[in-house]
Amino acid sequence: MAKNKNELWEWTKALVIAVLLAAFIRYFLFAPIVVDGLSMMPTLHDQDRMIVNKLSYKVGEPERFDIIVFHAPENKDYIKRVIGLPGDTVEYKDDTLYVNGKAYEEPYLENYKKQVIDGPLTDPFTLEEKIGRKTVPEGHLFVMGDNRRFSKDSRHIGTVPLEKVLGKTSIIYWPVNDIRSVAQ
Repeated sequence: MAKNKNELWEWTKALVIAVLLAAFIRYFLFAPIVVDGLSMMPTLHDQDRMIVNKLSYKVGEPERFDIIVFHAPENKDYIKRVIGLPGDTVEYKDDTLYVNGKAYEEPYLENYKKQVIDGPLTDPFTLEEKIGRKTVPEGHLFVMGDNRRFSKDSRHIGTVPLEKVLGKTSIIYWPVNDIRSVAQ
């Protein structure tokens, strides 16, 4: 009888430790997220499952073109690409991104741009037209979806406060035939 009690106690401790460890990892380190919608096409597809690295922004600052997950105003989590960092000016003209006056290539959009025949993939704009400021505010990011014509992003919801960023994501783990790391 004592042996059964001892074995039950050991199993209970192991189970409690496993649950606490899983909760710690999910809450503080990594979390799964499901892509909901087409705003990151062609890079990410609807219902792709990804891992969010929550440590990525606790360790360092975000980098331009990182794909991040953040809490959006509608009580949803959005997945978008970092375009503008704090203090940056952002402008789009002739389907080209300009940050601080310098043109940037966006290789992840090249195939999409070739498919568009009725105008630019990204309509021209300046940061001031979209958020009423010439630069991205300190402590904020300007983000955009890769499916520029059908993405609700900083052009519509404004800049994203850094404290709303959950982390960086770059690994698709589901569906199995699409397992890959998403490059910038």
